[in-house]
Amino acid sequence: MKKALIIVVLLLILIIVSVTVYWNLPIEITRKNDIDTGNKIIQNIEDYQKNYGKLPDNNDYKTLKILGLKLEDSRVYLDYITDNKGNFELTYLEGFDGPYLLWNSKERKWTIDYPKIYK
Repeated sequence: MKKALIIVVLLLILIIVSVTVYWNLPIEITRKNDIDTGNKIIQNIEDYQKNYGKLPDNNDYKTLKILGLKLEDSRVYLDYITDNKGNFELTYLEGFDGPYLLWNSKERKWTIDYPKIYK
């Protein structure tokens, strides 16, 4: 009985430590696949901007799909939005409330934050 209690307590401690370590890992590790996919899309959007002298329109779904954005996904939704100053933002929308995994063309880095460009 005493051994079983010690094993249960040790397992609980191991779970708590594992969750704590995971939550404190950088997003480059915990969200690597999303960031890699987002980086490819960012490169495609920037190439489009160089070739056409403008960003794709927010509602140009045909062009956005060609650039790599999937319009709907069962797990996450990658949102693309521009402002009138030539900036754009990619946001992985998960659930109703943020913060979200976000890339902003002004900051040029992935962060966990709230969108800075609004529709």
